[in-house]
Amino acid sequence: MRQKKALDQSIGQKEVEQAETNSAATPPLTRNQKRLVKTAAEIAGERPDDDDRAYMHSIMCQVGLPRSKVEGNSFERYSGGAALLVEAGKLWDGKQFVQQPIPYGAMPRLMLAWMNTYAVRFNSPEIPVGDSASEFLRMLGHKNINGGRNGVYTTFRKQVQALSACRMTLGFNANGRAHTYEGKPIKHFEAWLNTEEKQRPFWPGSVTFSQDYYLTLKDHAVPLDLRAFMALKSSALALDVYTWLAQRLHRIQGRPLILHWANLRDQFAQEYQGKDADKDFKKKFLPALRAALSVYPEAKVKQVTGGIMLMPSPPPIPYKGF
Repeated sequence: MRQKKALDQSIGQKEVEQAETNSAATPPLTRNQKRLVKTAAEIAGERPDDDDRAYMHSIMCQVGLPRSKVEGNSFERYSGGAALLVEAGKLWDGKQFVQQPIPYGAMPRLMLAWMNTYAVRFNSPEIPVGDSASEFLRMLGHKNINGGRNGVYTTFRKQVQALSACRMTLGFNANGRAHTYEGKPIKHFEAWLNTEEKQRPFWPGSVTFSQDYYLTLKDHAVPLDLRAFMALKSSALALDVYTWLAQRLHRIQGRPLILHWANLRDQFAQEYQGKDADKDFKKKFLPALRAALSVYPEAKVKQVTGGIMLMPSPPPIPYKGF
């Protein structure tokens, strides 16, 4: 009996030591990873309600904005029968027209999703954005709003200026025809030029979409789970992968679809070039895919030799009448 007790204690001690070793070997989760795990559990356990419904334009689910800074004043991305051309614009600062860069990264994606959602929900091209930049950033899920060269507010101000100034051309094929939409998504947003967030009297209080963009959005809005979208906000690529799967998987009929790395790179990252372009892209794409799948539990996607396999799956949020 004593030998058994001693053996049990010895085994227990080994388990503790092994657990401590494993714990020491495994780095702690980052804040973004913790948010992703928490949201994945919530989505798996609770069906989305109306407040969880967000929208993105279907074309921008297939061909997203650039994810890193673009040199030059234009950017193009293609995917099958869809294409996006973004041209940098200029904004009046009260004295002169100031050249703006191409919008890039997660921030303009979050802004568009939030504004698209309001426009579709309330059938209005005019979107209220709160009384201050800080309030709007909180709407986008940013709690700690800091300034400085690399702060959230500085990034926000630069990207919203770039987005409000840019011109987008959306190209898509439908019903045997090629369609082109040209215009500025944001028609009226001049007050975002203010450098000081506290200048509340100059804050516009609302954004107005151009009529053309608003009408195409109403016809081609893809429903997304807002909880998932916000959980992925630290990665522009993960946001793009999630929105792409949301509009693509439920349209697959019959046999699964296999996409090779070269095809995926053509769609998501033409900027990767050189002899190891597919390999370099794969290293970035797979973690983003895993993050997107963690908050889209019904998505049927798996890695296969040379690429990934997409299988028919329900959308994250059903379309009306779906």
